[in-house]
Amino acid sequence: MRRLSADKRREQLLDKAAQLFARRGYARATTSELARAAGVTEPIIYRHFKSKRDLYVALIERTAARTLEHWQDRLADAADPADRLRRLLAENPMVSPESREPYRVLLQAITEVDDAEIRAAVSVHFQNLHRFLADEIRAAQEHRRVASRFSPELIAWTLIHVGLGYGVLAALQVEHQGEDDQGMHVQALLERILIARPE
Repeated sequence: MRRLSADKRREQLLDKAAQLFARRGYARATTSELARAAGVTEPIIYRHFKSKRDLYVALIERTAARTLEHWQDRLADAADPADRLRRLLAENPMVSPESREPYRVLLQAITEVDDAEIRAAVSVHFQNLHRFLADEIRAAQEHRRVASRFSPELIAWTLIHVGLGYGVLAALQVEHQGEDDQGMHVQALLERILIARPE
């Protein structure tokens, strides 16, 4: 079997950890299970991560970085701040195929709130996400496409709260959540409330 570079091995371990933690939970998953899934010995894991907690924190940090990178890519050719905001409303990373497992892992951190390092990693993630969304909303307000009645900071937290709720219910496989009998989705509701028609 071809030997992976250190960087590729680290990424492979994070990929396998995301699958394992999503299925078994942080507390129940073991490094020996991860080693088997990755086809390595446990000492290989500890060459890359000091502990299971260190691995978990790295996974949270990677999920956060990938979320912002994905959105930056999706927004690169947007026509204006309103179009950027529409695209953000349309894509909840918690339910996209590529980040569903890592976000399920992140949500499991709620059971680890007594661990200061895990709590700090989750907090940094959401603070950075909030800052990113607030900047986008502020730009849309400056272009008069979002009303300035409420601050960008408050609107950004509202979007995060709604997104988390939607993501949790999707993970729980609640059928037809987020839509009404006519097929109107909460995303369309947010778009109509937030984004003004051009003058």
